[in-house]
Amino acid sequence: MNLQSDDFELLGLKRLFHQDLSQIDARKQDLQRLAHPDQFANQGVAAQRIAMQWSVRINEACQRLKDPLKRAAYLCELHGVSVHADKNTAMPADFLMQQMQWREDLNAAHSADDLEKIRRQVNRVKREMLQTIEHLMDEQQNFDHAVGTVRALMFVERFAADVDQRIDQLDE
Repeated sequence: MNLQSDDFELLGLKRLFHQDLSQIDARKQDLQRLAHPDQFANQGVAAQRIAMQWSVRINEACQRLKDPLKRAAYLCELHGVSVHADKNTAMPADFLMQQMQWREDLNAAHSADDLEKIRRQVNRVKREMLQTIEHLMDEQQNFDHAVGTVRALMFVERFAADVDQRIDQLDE
C-alpha cells in the first residue's frame, strides 16, 4: 500500500464510476484490519502513528468512493478535468429554468404531499443524471462532457437537501 495511491488503487478497484458499494465496504474492512494501530503495538509509537494515518486515508477513500457525486468529481479530477464548482456555475438555460420552477414549487408547497411530489421529481432527475454520468465516464471515457453533468448534479443535490429540510420542518 502507498499513501500516495489514488482511492481506486488504494482499494484495489477499477477506475470506474459504477462501483459495488458492498465491495468498497469489504475492502475497507480488510484494509482497516491490516492498518489498525493495535497491529503495531509492539513496534512503538511511530509505527502506530503511521497506522493511524493509514486508517484515516482508508476512511477518506471509502467515503469519497461511496458517494456518487464525490466519486464522479474525483474521477473527473483524476482524468485532468477540474470540476471548478466554485468558479464555473454556468448551466444550460433549460436546466436553470427547471431549477427556478422547482424553487417556485418548493416555495408554494404547503403539505407533505406537495413536498413528496417535488422529492420524487428531483430523485428521478438525480437517477437520470447518475446514469448519464456512468455512461459518459465508464463507456465513453468522455470526462470533458461528464463534468458539466457533475456540476449540474451538485445543484440538484443542494436543492434535494432543501426539500428534505422542508420535509423535516413539517415533521417537527
